[in-house]
Amino acid sequence: MTTTIPTLLDMAVHAVFGVCVLGGMLGMAAFLTWVERKQAAVISDRIGANRAYIRIPFTNVRLVMMGLFHGIADGLKMLLKENFKPIPHDRLCYWLAPWLVVAPVFLVFAVIPFGGRLAPAELFPASGAGVLDAIGRFLGGLFGERSYRMQIADLDGGVLVILAISGIGILGAIMAGWSSNNKFSLLGAIRAASQMISYEIVMGLSLLGIVVVFGSVDLNTIVRQQSGTLWGVFPRWGIFMQPLTFLLFLTAAMAENKRVPFDLPECESELVSGYFTEYSAMKMGLFMLSEFLEIVVISALITTFFLGGYNLPFMGDHGFEVPFYGLVTVSHLPVVVIQVATFVVKMLLVSSFQILVRWSLPRFRYDQLMKFGWKFLMPIALVNLVFTVIASWLIQGGVGR
Repeated sequence: MTTTIPTLLDMAVHAVFGVCVLGGMLGMAAFLTWVERKQAAVISDRIGANRAYIRIPFTNVRLVMMGLFHGIADGLKMLLKENFKPIPHDRLCYWLAPWLVVAPVFLVFAVIPFGGRLAPAELFPASGAGVLDAIGRFLGGLFGERSYRMQIADLDGGVLVILAISGIGILGAIMAGWSSNNKFSLLGAIRAASQMISYEIVMGLSLLGIVVVFGSVDLNTIVRQQSGTLWGVFPRWGIFMQPLTFLLFLTAAMAENKRVPFDLPECESELVSGYFTEYSAMKMGLFMLSEFLEIVVISALITTFFLGGYNLPFMGDHGFEVPFYGLVTVSHLPVVVIQVATFVVKMLLVSSFQILVRWSLPRFRYDQLMKFGWKFLMPIALVNLVFTVIASWLIQGGVGR
């Protein structure tokens, strides 16, 4: 019994983390649909989506909210549309493909730390007779000194898990194109498979540079090593320590997501909608949702590897380390809130940049896309990795050995 209760508490805490992450990802993906519309409108010098609204009952007042309700309207439309299917198709693969595209995106986020240490007993210190003090005493009696990393799955090999799981989405694209019995879908599936495999190699090579610099494949260790500053001026983030790796990873990740200028597997002018041409209703909605979810995951990965994760300069789990002054202690709850908010804001900024790229750059030709990956990005990634290994060896005193 004594071992069962802590185990149940741990499971409950991680279940809460999972629900919060799932809701946050879906909410951010829905919000990004609005960001994409409005950002495209601003670039094109037009208003953008502003027709969907909610009418307040018994009044003529309409809540437009700058087009925020368009995402809700689109979701309802996809849920209510008829689910058309091609007459000759492979039933199992056709049904399974959308889920194989969406599920890996959620699984990748499970190993990403979105905050620092969470100690439930320290959230509301019990020092009086108020409601918060009563909650603090209850949490203290229940959890004691237990603390948790704000991460669904605390795995030592987080980088390896990310690379392994991200490849599952390739199967979903192949199955969707092949099972639809449509030539455009099959061509889109072939393009998607070759493109995703090619740029996944570049992604892996760029991440090896981060692993060499920080000496670990544990995401928590990588984030913790990005706290503090370089030479007392720059944050000790991966983007300042490996700027070329950042550019390689960002480019490869966007190509992996198959968005403009890398949307050759689903380009409307050539393949209708590519590998999901024969999908309708919410099955097509899952493919579209996975695209925005991948934007969220890419932003989370870039934040974790290159932007310090949940770290703010001069901030730790106990407060702010102010130069020439010392530690300014901050209670546990504000620290947790600031760390999670920092992580979310960084993700939103990177997500907005990815959407900006879509409306700023022209599409590649397919031969240019493959040559860009194999003949340009991959050699640069290999050279960057070699120089990173040599530099790390020299910094660690390799010459003296």
